[in-house]
Formats: sequence, structure tokens, C-alpha cells
Amino acid sequence: MRRIRVPWTAAECGDGRKAARGWGREPRVKGSARRRGVLAGALLLGGALFSVPFHVGSVMGDESPAEIERPSDFGRPDLPPVMEAEIATLLQAMEEGGISAREVVEAHLARIAAYDRAGPYLNAITRLHPEALARADSLDEHFRRTGALVGPLHGIPVIIKENYDVMGLATTAGSLALEGWAAAEDAFQVQRLREAGAILLAKSNMAEFAFSPQETVGSALPGYTRNPYDPVRVTAGSSGGTAAAVAASFGVVGLGTDTGNSIRGPSAHQGLVGIRSTMGLTSRSGIVPLYLDRDVGGPMARTVEDAVRILEVLAGSDPRDPVTADADRQLPPGGYLAHLRSDGLEGARIGVVRQLSDTDTADPEVLARFHEALEVLARGGATLVDPVEIPELDAITGPLWCRSFRWDLEAWLAERQDRVPVASLAEIVQGGRYHPSVAGRLQSFLSVDGESREENAECRASDANARELRDGISRAMEMAGLDAVVYPTWSNPPRLIGDLNTPDGNNSFQLSPPSGFPAITVPMGHVGNGLPVGLQFLGAAWSEPRLIELSYAYEQVTRHRRPPPTTPPLW
Repeated sequence: MRRIRVPWTAAECGDGRKAARGWGREPRVKGSARRRGVLAGALLLGGALFSVPFHVGSVMGDESPAEIERPSDFGRPDLPPVMEAEIATLLQAMEEGGISAREVVEAHLARIAAYDRAGPYLNAITRLHPEALARADSLDEHFRRTGALVGPLHGIPVIIKENYDVMGLATTAGSLALEGWAAAEDAFQVQRLREAGAILLAKSNMAEFAFSPQETVGSALPGYTRNPYDPVRVTAGSSGGTAAAVAASFGVVGLGTDTGNSIRGPSAHQGLVGIRSTMGLTSRSGIVPLYLDRDVGGPMARTVEDAVRILEVLAGSDPRDPVTADADRQLPPGGYLAHLRSDGLEGARIGVVRQLSDTDTADPEVLARFHEALEVLARGGATLVDPVEIPELDAITGPLWCRSFRWDLEAWLAERQDRVPVASLAEIVQGGRYHPSVAGRLQSFLSVDGESREENAECRASDANARELRDGISRAMEMAGLDAVVYPTWSNPPRLIGDLNTPDGNNSFQLSPPSGFPAITVPMGHVGNGLPVGLQFLGAAWSEPRLIELSYAYEQVTRHRRPPPTTPPLW
């Protein structure tokens, strides 16, 4: 079997630049954790754990991250090293016959076995897809027979957040209340991935019902999901399981959902690229809702290019989701990949939202990284309007959110009729099968007035305020002739697990969800002992092509992405 190889050095492990483009030598974990990893990998690859959720029968390793080293004979050296591998690299290698889809899947499963319930114990994966290897074999057979790939994601392992329907698997949204049933069909986005040739490798942990932007914990999987850059710290929420898994190379890319923060926040905390697209560009059908008028599903990846490759597949109209009616008409000629331009900053006008960056509780190191990012934007040819003022951001004092969870969830449950174990929020509350941390919030949703958002005064007020904010953002951008505005995705680094008192610094919920406008977060560098932080670009509705140009050009100059130190290569 022919291999693409790149020398593995400590420097490459530090910044991930060369390793991201090819294969390197993978180090391993020593001692008892290594032996358990080999055993777990053998069980996984033999299919013994495929028929049950992954958390059954798993054991945490006893070595700390500091004890990880690089011996020479761990695991399956016949498999391709997949840490930080990009979609284009994998597709090229499969087309050239250097690797197979099965080998790619097996290599990712080996990483899950070594690091999710051993070593740093990330606790990111809730269940493996029982047909992942069979799917890989069918793709390999198709390629042997036709000499062609099935589609633009042929053989690419994807991590799916627990609130997406995947045919034949449970959809728990992180809650024991929804355990014990199987989805009859894929969510629209999952269907798109499958048609493009992707392999649905695993589902990932999430904050229960996507409630928390700050941490990833629920009742369906015991314990917190941990940040691979420092396992005593949070992943943010609620798509923290996807973020930790993609950052640790458990899959190549992943799907998250974002109601206020939950694609962009976890992406920033794990050194990833996350795209919250314009409301209506991607379908929400088959996704457990939080607030349907704010919910967006989309890609989380290690590079802008990989995130855009996923967006290219996901974007488009879905008859099952009326909000996407205009999506097909808004797709750019030539596709989104055509906007991966390294000169994308030249001639751009970018506004700096100091109302979000320069707060009393902002971390000085994060601010330093932000100022460095602004210098990079200017050197790349952008004109900075600093500051740009959005008066409505401070002037609007009423609600910007309609607490529609009960109505939206019960509509989702009704679509599944007697296949789901509960039919109402009241049943969930009465059953008590949820994490104690969400008890108060579940109770509060039961007391929301009315039987629909139209009957609720708070929802009517939030709709009016959201329109006012959207108009204010548009007015500020038009008056200054801006392509986008920028601010730190979070103004503070990832907090310690269990810490809900120190400032969190979440900026993501303030502009994008209420306006419906798109936003992309890109790695902005590191603070403290190597903790990632993110830079967010926000633009007007349907401005994804321009945001891609800006974020890609910034990424190509800075290359801030580094693989996490607790999940090194296996061989």
C-alpha cells in the first residue's frame, strides 16, 4: 500500500501546518493506558462495541496528559495516520489508491478508543454508528468497480451532534428522557452528507437540550465533555462534543447546531472553524429544536476549506423546512469553494465592534490576540473602521428571545408520534430523567404563557426588537461601507469545569442569532497555557461568499490552528 508521508517533528506537532496536509508518524500512549487503548481498539475494529452506545463498558485511563510520549509500536501502524488530515488530502489519497475508506474509518476509531474513554478521557462520543465499516466497504467496492468517488465527501468520517436524526440511531438531545427509540429517517443535513459519500461515524455529546452555551453536560452520557487542550476545562456548549471530537481527530469534520453560540463558541474553545450560516440557508428538519426561530445547523472543522466543503453540501432548499425557500436562489455561482481566496482581504472594509471586545471583564490576553488579528487584517489589505458603533446593541433593553422551546419540542415529538418515549414537556418534567442542572429551566418553560408564539407577548416583543437590531446592524454596515464586522468570539478563555462564576465572555449570541445574519469563527491564537481563542466575522444576510474570502485569507496568513497536546498521533 502506497503512503503519503511527512516527517513528524515536535515543531509540526506544535502548529499542525505540515501534518494537516499529509501523513506523519504517530506517537503513542505508554503504560497501562496504551494496553487498554489497544484492547479497546481491537474491540472497536472487531465490531464488538458497534451494537451498543459507545459509553457501555468503557474505562478511563490512569495516565495524565503529561505522561503521553511517542514510542514506536502502538496500535495499528498499517493504518494511515489521520490526525489533522484534511478532506482534500484524504480524497486525493483514496483516488490514487494509497488508502481505502475502511482504513480511514479504522484509524479514526482507533483514536476514539485511545482518547475518548482512556488517556485524557474526553467523553465526547455518545454512540458509534453500527454500519460505519460496512459503509466504508461499500464505498471501497464502488471505487474498485467504477474508478470514481461517490461524491465530494467520499469516505470522509463525520461526527454528528446528538440532536440530529440519523436513521436507525437514537436522537436524545443529551437527555435520558429521549433514550430508547430509533429515528426512521435522516435529518435533511445528514441525508445530504450521506448522498455526498460521507461516513456517519459517531454521534457526539451535547449540553442537554442544547440549553447551555457554557459547558457540555447532560443526562444521556454521564460526566462532562472535556477540552482536549486542557481536560480540566470546558468545551463551551452546546456542541462541545462535536468540537472536542473534531479537534482530537476522532472524525475529519462535524455537525453542530447554533441557537445562540453553540457552533461558534465550542469551535473557538477548541481551535476550530465554525460557520453559522444565514437563517434559511440550511435546513433544520430532523434536528431537535431549542428555539426554532434561532436554530441553525452547520459545519465545524479544523480549517476554513473543510468547513466550506461541508457547507457546500449542506446548503440548499428543503421542502420540509419553509424557512429555506430562498436558499437555492442564494447559492453563489460556481459554489462556495470558489471563494477560498488567499487575497480575500485586499480592498475589504471591516468594522471593529468595540462594544463587544472592550468590556470590563474581557481577558487581557484575549484582547491582545484580538489586536494582533486586527493588525493582520490591515496588513492583508483591509481597511479597518475602528470602532463601528451599533447603537441598538446598547439601546434595546427588551427581550431578544422568544422562549418557544415547549411549543417547538412538542411539535417535533408529534411528528414522531408513538416512536418517541414521551409526547410533551410535561411528561419529561414528570419523568425526572434529566440532569439536575436543567430542572429549573425545564420547569420555567412549562410556565411560558400561551399555546403558540403568536399568543405570547414576550415573543411578539422579541420579534420587534430583533427587527430593530437587524436594521441597526444593516444601517451601521451600509453607512460605513463594510463587508463585515469583527470581534472576539469569546472575550475570555475556556473556564474550569464546574466554574460558572468567573466571566465567560460569550459574544456570539448578541448579533448573529437575533439578526439572522451569518458569522464565521476562525482560530485567533492562544492564551494562557495554549488555550485556543477565536475571531468572529459577521456579515449581512447571504454574505457567506464574502465571509469565506475574509476568513480564509486571515487563516492562510496566521495558521493559528494547533492540534491538542493530550491526543497526539498514535503511531
